Amino acid sequence: MIARILMKPFGSVWKLKHYCLQGKNRILVKFAKLLYEVYQYENNSSIAWNSSFSSEPCFPHGMKSIFISGGANIGSNCIIFQQVTIGSSSLPDSKNSGAPCIGDNVFIGAGAKIIGGIHIGDNVRIGANTVVYRDVPDNSVVISGKQQTITKDNPIDNKFYSFHGRWVYFENGDWKPVIDTSIMEKLSGL
Repeated sequence: MIARILMKPFGSVWKLKHYCLQGKNRILVKFAKLLYEVYQYENNSSIAWNSSFSSEPCFPHGMKSIFISGGANIGSNCIIFQQVTIGSSSLPDSKNSGAPCIGDNVFIGAGAKIIGGIHIGDNVRIGANTVVYRDVPDNSVVISGKQQTITKDNPIDNKFYSFHGRWVYFENGDWKPVIDTSIMEKLSGL
């Protein structure tokens, strides 16, 4: 509520987000980024200020519980329902590292998850609770399938890696530097 009131001079949350990227006054940009974070917190959302939108998306149920990672590119006229995740993959052994690129006129149903450096074509419909981790061609519908489990012989590295001036991972409530050179090589390619 407070963020909504303070945001009025910017006109809308999308104009505020645009100012975070294009503003010239460094102090006002810092204030705008802080205000943008508070607005998202009030809506239980996280839409990175450095995610890219060709036009303002449609949120039929408001900007509630939506996560869009930095680096994600969203085309024009996209419809995004509640509890959608459009997330990056930074796992060193991922086949699709990076953030998604979503085309124009894409309908994303409630609870859908779009993960990794994949491309979703134009005029695509993604069903509710569908997990998408491969490219989708234009004019397609993606729906959920039956669960498939793949058992591995060796332990899987499921650390959360992030770049904070250097590559770090989260463990036991703290960020720790990545020192394994083989992992550093894989992460440096992202």
